[in-house]
Amino acid sequence: MNLALTEEEAAFRDEMRTFFTTKVPAEIREKSATGQELSKEEVVTTMRILNENGLAVPHWPAEFGGRDWTAVQRHIWLDEMQLASVPEPLAFNASMVGPVIATFGSQELKEKFLPKTANLDIWWCQGFSEPEAGSDLASLRTTAIRDGDDYIVNGQKTWTTLGQYADWIFALVRTNPDAPKKQAGISFLLIDLNTPGIEMRPIKLIDGSVEVNEVFFDNVRVPAENLVGEENQGWSYAKFLLGNERTGVARAGHTKVHLGQAKKHAAQTKVGSGTLLEDPLFAAKMAEVENELLALELTQLRLVSSSDDGKPNPASSILKLRGSELQQATTELLMDVAGPDSLPYEAGEDIESEGWAQRSVPGYLNYRKVSIYGGSNEVQRTIIASAILGL
Repeated sequence: MNLALTEEEAAFRDEMRTFFTTKVPAEIREKSATGQELSKEEVVTTMRILNENGLAVPHWPAEFGGRDWTAVQRHIWLDEMQLASVPEPLAFNASMVGPVIATFGSQELKEKFLPKTANLDIWWCQGFSEPEAGSDLASLRTTAIRDGDDYIVNGQKTWTTLGQYADWIFALVRTNPDAPKKQAGISFLLIDLNTPGIEMRPIKLIDGSVEVNEVFFDNVRVPAENLVGEENQGWSYAKFLLGNERTGVARAGHTKVHLGQAKKHAAQTKVGSGTLLEDPLFAAKMAEVENELLALELTQLRLVSSSDDGKPNPASSILKLRGSELQQATTELLMDVAGPDSLPYEAGEDIESEGWAQRSVPGYLNYRKVSIYGGSNEVQRTIIASAILGL
C-alpha cells in the first residue's frame, strides 16, 4: 500500500506544523520538550490557544468544537503537536470525559459541561481506580445510593492524576450493590470537588513530587442530574472512555523528540578520542531504537488509513505495547548519555551537571507508568494473542 501523504494531506501537515511552532509560546514548548514540569497556568494557556483555533477537540461533535477530519488528518494533527513539543490537550477533558458526555450525556449535560471542558474552564480528573480495584476495576466499592434528588457517595479513589488541580471528578460508582454481575451495578457520575465531604490527599512519588492523589468521599451529596446516561450502565461508558484513552497512545512524535535529544547530547559527550555517538555499542543501540520507531510509525499509518469506519481495531494494542516500550527505551538512552551527571537531582546551577541530565533519572522512573496505564502491556499481549493471533 502507498503510505505517502497526498498533496492535500501534506498541505494540512504544513499548516499544523506552522501553527504549533508559531502560535504556542516557545517557552512552554521548550519546557515540555526538556521534561520540565508545566504549571497549571501553562497547561490552561496552551489548551485555550488550541481551542480558540479549533484544535483542542477535533474528534468531538462539530457543535462543541469538533472538526470534520479524516483519521489521517487527526493522526497528522497529533503527530505534529508532539513533534513541536506542544502540551497535548488535557486527556481527562479532551479524550475521556468529553467524548463520554458528548455521546451518552443528556442535552443539558452537554450544554453545561462541554464548552467549559473544551476550553479548560473546568479541569477534570478521573475517579476510577481504588485500593484493590486497579486492573480489576469492576471490583470497585465506592457506592452512590439514591436519596431523593441526590446520590449519597461514600468510598475512596486512588492514583488520581493531577487531582490537586481539578475542579470536578468523573467517577465510577456502585449504584446497585446487589447486581448479579459486578460490572452491571456501576454508574458514571460527575462530582464537583468543592462539595462538602470530599478530601484530596497527595501521594508523593519517588522523586518527592506530587502527580497522583487519593480522594475520599464521606456522605457526599451529588445531584442526580449529574448522572451520565442511564443508571447501572457506567461500565459500558467506561469501556468507551478507555478506548478513547488509548487513542494516540503510541506517542511516536513524542518519542522522536526524546530520541533527537539523546542523539544531540551523545554527539556532545566526549569518549576517548571521539564522542559517545561514535561509540559502536551506543550507536548500535541508538540505531535499534530508531529502526523500531520507524516500524511503529509505519504500523500506526497502516492502522490509521484503515480506521475511518470508526470501529475499534485490536491491532491498536500493538501500538500501545510497542509505543510504551519505545518511550521507556528513549528515556533510558537519555539516562545512559547523562552518565554520572544524572545522579544529582534539582541541584540547580551550583554543579556542572546540566538540567537535562539531572532530569533524566526522574524522567526514566516516571516513564515506568506508560506500560501500565491505558491497559497494562500484559493485558495488551493477551488481546494480541486472542484477537489477532487467535491463540
